[in-house]
Amino acid sequence: MPPKAEVLQGTLDLLVLKTLETMGPMHGFGIAQRIQQVSEDVLRLNQGTLYPALLRLEQRGWISSRWGISEKNRNAKFYSLTRTGRRQLRDEAAGWNQMAAVINRVLKASS
Repeated sequence: MPPKAEVLQGTLDLLVLKTLETMGPMHGFGIAQRIQQVSEDVLRLNQGTLYPALLRLEQRGWISSRWGISEKNRNAKFYSLTRTGRRQLRDEAAGWNQMAAVINRVLKASS
């Protein structure tokens, strides 16, 4: 099993926004599970990492929340991507792709 990867704050924001865009409204545990699943268990988010990020994204107006009932018949806060969040996701993804391309160029450069 690969070691647990650290997730940078901006990267976590991007992952949460993309998950909500792809999956629609989800509760926090579902978001964490989906990211873990898609990353093939490389990324595992704990509550101390995820829930402050969700609060921050909500305060920025990128996601909204509402209370509902989970699959296990429990009260849960469900998060949704807002219109502003969709724009932010496009901007964040473009910035990430640009930075990844630059880093890749540097790594492939011969000395």
